[in-house]
Amino acid sequence: MIGPESTALEIAAAVAGGRASAREIAQAALDRIDCLDAKYNCFTEITRERALAEAAAVDAQRALLLKNSSADKAGAALPPLAGVPYAVKNLFDVQGLTTLAGSRINRDRPPAKQDAVLVARMRAAGAVLLGALNMDEYAYGFTTENTHYGPTRNPHDPSRTAGGSSGGSAAAVAAGLVPIALGSDTNGSIRVPSSLCGIFGLKPTYGRLSRRGSYPFVASLDHLGPFARSAADLAAAYDALQFTDAGDPAYSAPAIEPAASGLHAGIAALRIAVAGGYFEENAEPEALEAVASVARALGASRRIDIPEAARARAAAFVISASEGGNLHLPDLKKRACDFDPMTRERFLAGALIPAAWYLQAQRFRSWYRAQVLELFRDCDVLLAAATPRHATRIGQETMTVAGTEVPTRPSMGLLTQPISFVGLPVVVVPLHQPGRMPIGVQVIAAPWKEAVALRVAAFLEKEGMVSAPVASALPSSSAPVCMH
Repeated sequence: MIGPESTALEIAAAVAGGRASAREIAQAALDRIDCLDAKYNCFTEITRERALAEAAAVDAQRALLLKNSSADKAGAALPPLAGVPYAVKNLFDVQGLTTLAGSRINRDRPPAKQDAVLVARMRAAGAVLLGALNMDEYAYGFTTENTHYGPTRNPHDPSRTAGGSSGGSAAAVAAGLVPIALGSDTNGSIRVPSSLCGIFGLKPTYGRLSRRGSYPFVASLDHLGPFARSAADLAAAYDALQFTDAGDPAYSAPAIEPAASGLHAGIAALRIAVAGGYFEENAEPEALEAVASVARALGASRRIDIPEAARARAAAFVISASEGGNLHLPDLKKRACDFDPMTRERFLAGALIPAAWYLQAQRFRSWYRAQVLELFRDCDVLLAAATPRHATRIGQETMTVAGTEVPTRPSMGLLTQPISFVGLPVVVVPLHQPGRMPIGVQVIAAPWKEAVALRVAAFLEKEGMVSAPVASALPSSSAPVCMH
């Protein structure tokens, strides 16, 4: 039976095999969103009519194929994600919707005339779009406490943040509203909410997936990628995003095998190490315990220090603030009061950064990238905590890391910024312990080696070390008939 716990691949198999219709699945998912989203505030827009139309098109395609062949052949001929519900962060263009990017100002923009490239690729893969998801304003934050659209709440504990800036994406997957969601990651905006919401997330290599049709934040650092509740679903979504024949092929690197094909190849040949130094010094005990558990499961005892990681984070801040501030400078001059106050102050400060500082940060970035890439001569995978600690409470302005009180909103990215700064691919794997909030570990690979990180994630999931169960369910007395 297909339900909220079902994976994307289970749903696709049920549709292909005729055990469920895409329209039934879409309607049940929409019903579940109607029941639960008021509690979690994941969605800013629900694309109900589009979802039912896309689902009906999948069912019609299967019926046509079945008319001309056997049931097995009809199912095999369907696209890989046929009938799978998904949703996207509200910085992806969706035809007919205004791309809000978490802001008030963008409400005045006309609706998008066409889908973003990655939305088009998901549609070509047969996936069914249910809506657009909440985020930090203009993707500048790590908590999704949005002044304009309200905070997204963590499905494991609604008093806590979902992380950000792709908090709506992560929370929707964690709550079982959709099995797959798309988000963006500039300094950690896929990895932080994956960690805090207890799901799998992939930040691909910088430039791996097309950004066309997505609202920018920092061109030098922006990445797009998927969230899921299993390693196999994450790989399937990633393969759809990189290989589906739809839209602009720009940014796609050549000659890369599908990630799903090698998912269960094992890890015996991989050289795996733990990132020490900065990455251990800026993690609380729960984060260090998570890394240690994963390292034991993988047989990884070696430690490697990434040189100048603290300086890399500082340089990432300079580049992010400067590019973001200058991108929004016209609106800062004309409509400053329409910004989230926290976002406005950071953008204003960034717009005042001297050009010499920005150029020096970019020069340092080139040097730092060379140092980090050298590490991968002797290792295939690095492990590091994804967040310094568990999710904080909504409204909590500061948190303690390594004995120091730091501001919450920027500091959840302490351990992600030095990695995205040089564009390395990362899969976050989630650890769940009874009575505790989930937390994630970064599985970091060399450029273009997403398949390696996904293989490690699949191994850990198979061994029972990591998992991503649906965070909560409605009481049986009031539960709708969801997704079956």
